[in-house]
Amino acid sequence: MIELLYDPAVWASFATLTIMEIVLGIDNIVFISVIINRLPPEQAERARKIGLALALIFRIALLLVITWIIGLQSDLFTAFGHAFSWRDLILIGGGVFLIYKATAEIHEEFEGETEEEEAERLSVTSFASIIGQIIVIDIVFSVDSIITAVGMAEHVEVMIAAVIVAVGIMFVASGTVADFIRRHPTTKMLALAFLLLIGVSLVADGLGFHIPRGYIYAAMGFSVLVETINILAGRKRKKQRLTKSQ
Repeated sequence: MIELLYDPAVWASFATLTIMEIVLGIDNIVFISVIINRLPPEQAERARKIGLALALIFRIALLLVITWIIGLQSDLFTAFGHAFSWRDLILIGGGVFLIYKATAEIHEEFEGETEEEEAERLSVTSFASIIGQIIVIDIVFSVDSIITAVGMAEHVEVMIAAVIVAVGIMFVASGTVADFIRRHPTTKMLALAFLLLIGVSLVADGLGFHIPRGYIYAAMGFSVLVETINILAGRKRKKQRLTKSQ
């Protein structure tokens, strides 16, 4: 164990794996940031912390059963010329769930709600239901990231250390992202579009059509840049109007 600290190759794999886990964790952050906005602020903060704690627990638990994780990639059956594994089915299920959630949220944003519908939604949207949805997505993203991690590092200790550091950074970043979405409602639609895109990519991956994540994150980054410019321009216009009114 101690000798790992003096191995440059181990540190290189640790750094690479940490970066990869942070990148893959973007999906988790976006989903949690959007879904907790349905809760009151005090419950939202608690849900965020619980969601990320569960993400860490699931990832470490999966790393401790690496043999089983590798087995998830074994073929179960073949349909339409494609061999499906448990990993494929998990990705498809998680992708369909994300598509459904994003589509439902986008529909609600466009259609709006009556007072009766809002009261009914708030009564149904309980803290437990939000945590349940976070658990489902945590499991999907955990399986995807850990299967990738298995091929990048030889030592479980290195993988666990990388996951802990990555989730710690996610914990700090998720609070900022959630607050930003809450302060700027227009960014919620952008986040929902990201979830829709991520859901489609998960389904495609499960069906054997791999979409490089780099393309998705580049599109997300460009969209965030444009939205940031719009927000800054809006602030400038507001400030100019206030100056003229005075």
